[in-house]
Amino acid sequence: MYRFADPLFLLLLLILPLLAFWYLKQMRRGSGKIRYSDISLLKNLGHTAKQRLRHILFLLRLLGVTFLILALARPQSSSKETETSTEGLDIVLAMDVSSSMLAEDFKPNNRLKAAKLVAEDFIKGRSNDRIGLVVFAGESFTQCPLTLDYGVLLTLLDKQSIADKDWDGTAIGLGIANAVNRLRESKAKSKVVILLTDGNNNQGSIDPITAARIAAAYDIKIYTIGAGTRGTAMYPVEDPILGKHYVPMQVQIDEQTLRQIADITGGQYFRATNTEKLKNIYAEISKLEKTKIEVKEFTRYEEYFVYLLAAGLFLLLIELVLANTYFKKLP
Repeated sequence: MYRFADPLFLLLLLILPLLAFWYLKQMRRGSGKIRYSDISLLKNLGHTAKQRLRHILFLLRLLGVTFLILALARPQSSSKETETSTEGLDIVLAMDVSSSMLAEDFKPNNRLKAAKLVAEDFIKGRSNDRIGLVVFAGESFTQCPLTLDYGVLLTLLDKQSIADKDWDGTAIGLGIANAVNRLRESKAKSKVVILLTDGNNNQGSIDPITAARIAAAYDIKIYTIGAGTRGTAMYPVEDPILGKHYVPMQVQIDEQTLRQIADITGGQYFRATNTEKLKNIYAEISKLEKTKIEVKEFTRYEEYFVYLLAAGLFLLLIELVLANTYFKKLP
């Protein structure tokens, strides 16, 4: 794309017809008449090369002035370029893997399986965000540090299973503290923990509210999710005589504490009573925590006036040289 930076100078091109008119007028005024008795001999004389080319000086001057005027108007070529910068988030998924997550109220799966599948979709829907995975039951462990390698993260997520009896329980405070430890040195503009649990804090040396205040001190936002239907849920039990069978289990989620955790850190509390609601919760969190993308568009200009200026001066120089050499007039 081409343009003139100072197009008003193009009005000077109106001078060119005036110069042509002045030149023609000067040509007529400069001619004279001499009376001869007989000009038959002169009719047979041809025009010399100098006579035929006598107008070239004016054409050189006209072209030179044209190029100079165009140079004053500063012709430019423009090209638009875009610069995209992304500002990713740091997110830790803190997932409860206590034995109560075996309850099968998230048909057709149990709570843990449903939580893993929904978290998988959440991870696949992100880009430019570092995501880590922390699990907790009676204790808490980091399964994957913050990473952009979603393939590795998804593999580790898929491998998660219910906690052994040795460390069963629900240590929400330890889960938060572990997630905070993963994020406290993060340089990201936004640091987020998505904590999913289906019970009450009954293990661990750190109180959930204390852990939430520590998170707030590091400017870490926590979204809490209470996973479980209301009332009772069917829980699988292995019996050496009866084999696997189901017993109703009362769903007990400490919603008050989960709300406090979210409020202290600037997050939100959600209740998921089935798989569809859990999907919607993760979708809503994904909308709330968007990766910041900035697109800057700018135009780059390349100047061409130098070439026109050089051409104009060159033509005027040629005119000057020819006028004082080949086309030089005697006084």
